[in-house]
This record gives sequence, structure tokens and C-alpha cells, in this order.
Amino acid sequence: MADEGAPRPLRADARRNREKILTAAVRAFATEGLDAHLERIAKEAGVGSATLYRNFPTREALIEAVYRNEVAQLCDAAPTLLATKPPHEALRAWTLLFLDYVTAKYGMIDALRALAATGSNPYGHSREMIRAALTALMDACAAAGTIRTDISPTDLGAALEGIALTSARPDQRPQAERLLALTLDGLTARL
Repeated sequence: MADEGAPRPLRADARRNREKILTAAVRAFATEGLDAHLERIAKEAGVGSATLYRNFPTREALIEAVYRNEVAQLCDAAPTLLATKPPHEALRAWTLLFLDYVTAKYGMIDALRALAATGSNPYGHSREMIRAALTALMDACAAAGTIRTDISPTDLGAALEGIALTSARPDQRPQAERLLALTLDGLTARL
């Protein structure tokens, strides 16, 4: 017997519509901030306004879902990268995805602050999720002998956050990638 309190899984078409809305919304909030029009998001996603509001009854619900989706995509990428690339390449690829995530978050910062001001916590467990993904990547690199073992995921996370804070705007991406390369080169195990 199914749990009567659990939400029903979405049909495939409903899941696709939800993903299209989230993709359109992250772009809109990143470029327009709080001024993003929900009807424009629905149109860009190729769905009607009713579909958008059925999935996200309020602007705040959409903002929170967008942020949580971005965190989940970033963290879910770690095992996929480790399964398809050597560990050091997987770490490098993931840190580039981290820059993408921060760039999107930077554009949404006013919307996230407004959401936090309502008493909601859009950040929830995001820091722990990101640290767990980074730990898995660094552990794989350490096991392969490709990175120093005296640097912790907390240390690298702080470095990534520092790069992100100083270079999060899209026009600063080349600088962010140079700083990232410098940081990752500093992690390389010395023989």
C-alpha cells in the first residue's frame, strides 16, 4: 500500500515541463533578478502560465526551487564525472561547474535574499551537499595519488568560494578560470 501522505511522482511530461520552467527561470532571475516576469518565464519554457503556477504557486516557491535545483545538479555531477573521467579531470570539470553555479547564484542573489527575508531558508543543506560532492572528488584524487593530501575539502571549498566572490560576474569568467587553474595546480601531488 502506497503512503497516502507522499506526493505522487510526476508524469514524464509534467517532469519535463517542470525542468523547462526551472531552466528558463534560472536564466531570467540571473539576468533580471527580482524583476523577472513569471509570464515571460512560462513563455520561454514553452508552457502556459497555469502550468507554471500549478508547479510553483508563488514567486518565492519558484526562486527556492530554482536554487535547490542548481545545487542538486552541481552535486549530482560529481559521481557522473568520477565514473567517466580520471579523478583529477573530474575534479577540474566539477570546479568549472561550480563556477557556473556561482554565476547563476550571483545573478539570483537579490531574489534569494528576498526569499530569506520571508523566513524561508533556500540554502538549507546546500553547503553540506556541496562539501560532500567535493569530498568525494578529492578522496578519489587522493586515492589516485594526483593531489596533495594535506589540503582538506574545507580548504578547497574556501578557495573556490573566494574565487567565486571575486569573479562571479559573467564578464569575469576568464579571470575566474585562471584563478581556478592556479588553485588546482597548487593541489597537484609533488613526487
